[in-house]
Amino acid sequence: MKIIKKINTFAIALPFTIFLTAIIFGEGAVMLALLSTMLTGFLQFSIGVKMLVENPKDQSLQIYMTGVAFFFGLWFINNLIGYNNTLTFTLFPMPIILAIYLSIIVYKK
Repeated sequence: MKIIKKINTFAIALPFTIFLTAIIFGEGAVMLALLSTMLTGFLQFSIGVKMLVENPKDQSLQIYMTGVAFFFGLWFINNLIGYNNTLTFTLFPMPIILAIYLSIIVYKK
């Protein structure tokens, strides 16, 4: 579990760390920080899958995975209908909420 906590901390800190280098490297670092959030999402999703495989009856992990599936399902539907503004603005905060939720789960255990 200590390794999972360290990976999660790294995943959360990576975009912020890159963003702070924008003072030195300019706006290219800001774009890189935004792109690194995809790596954060992948690492957190991997952590969630690993934890769910180890404990498949954990309701909080099931809720997390349902939220991830819901996010990608809505994203796919939004793409099919041509990016509805309401749906797009609904999707925007979901990765942040999911990241916070999984971090809470990881640090509680």
